Amino acid sequence: MNRFRKLYEKEKKCRLNGDTIEEYHAWKEQTRETLKKLIGLNQMESCMLDARTLEVVELEGGVIREKVVIQVEPDVYMPFFILLPPRSEDSNTCYLALPGHMGAGKYAVAGCDEIPVVADQIKVFHYDYGMQLAKLGHVVICPDIRGFGERREEALQSDKESDFINGTCFHLAHMAEPLGQTVIGMHVWDMMRLLDYVKERAGWNFEKIGCVGFSGGGMITLWLTALDDRIHKACISGYFYGYQDSLLELNGNCSCNYVPHLWKYVDMGDIGALLAPRNIVIQSAREDHLNGKRGLQNVFEQLDIMKKAYHIFDKEECLYHDIREGGHCFHNEILNRFVSL
Repeated sequence: MNRFRKLYEKEKKCRLNGDTIEEYHAWKEQTRETLKKLIGLNQMESCMLDARTLEVVELEGGVIREKVVIQVEPDVYMPFFILLPPRSEDSNTCYLALPGHMGAGKYAVAGCDEIPVVADQIKVFHYDYGMQLAKLGHVVICPDIRGFGERREEALQSDKESDFINGTCFHLAHMAEPLGQTVIGMHVWDMMRLLDYVKERAGWNFEKIGCVGFSGGGMITLWLTALDDRIHKACISGYFYGYQDSLLELNGNCSCNYVPHLWKYVDMGDIGALLAPRNIVIQSAREDHLNGKRGLQNVFEQLDIMKKAYHIFDKEECLYHDIREGGHCFHNEILNRFVSL
């Protein structure tokens, strides 16, 4: 461990620097290209979306749930739920609600509490933020990211509850990394294709699209927003901290967190700095074990890096840190503030 700490502490190549908007944009362009190569985004193959609606169900309370599938790469398909609110003054505002671990992909985020094991996970993690956004009157898209829900690899394709709620990031990483790809790269690519679908769908306000995710969903929200300016605002919950404390010291985390060579270039706050000057909520729980042994201090250090980027734009008010009591879970109370941004 001591050897890895010393390697980690060497100067990183793409740390945020610059004092002007012009210098920031030059850094942003260079850093984005570096990160895209590191996660293998430049290896992904585009194709026709071939969008198909498979199911339309009216849920209790009037929410309509569509099940749609699109092609994200040749012969690679992604199913997702679209939650359409029964009525709203602003019903064309659209949000991506991205799932993390232990929630059966789209099922928990979309509030499918008719499935007992999903209902259990919603209670533990408050995972149904997609449904909560729909109840607030917004269009919400809840996708199955690779390795979760219907997209689990063969190792977990069974009817066992533990397999259903879990994911196969480990298997994906072992197949992808020797080929120069990563799990987070595949996630980001798929969400970019989802944005392509949203843009094509008539009647939705693409200019104000938002993204929210908890835990692993927060990870994808962070990376997607960092690499794609089409995200207008984002809420990142349970996933913002320094890499050394939370991924090097706590080295039993899921394989999807790890990108070869990443720590030679940036810390998480540098990735967060790529979000400036958009409206961003970072939600942290005070007792979240993933913050590492130093707790919120590990979070504050990374937020300070983000704040430097927002200061360049004189937009400090657009970055909000929501601190909650308790452990690793989403806190729905932030949603009203988030949608008002």
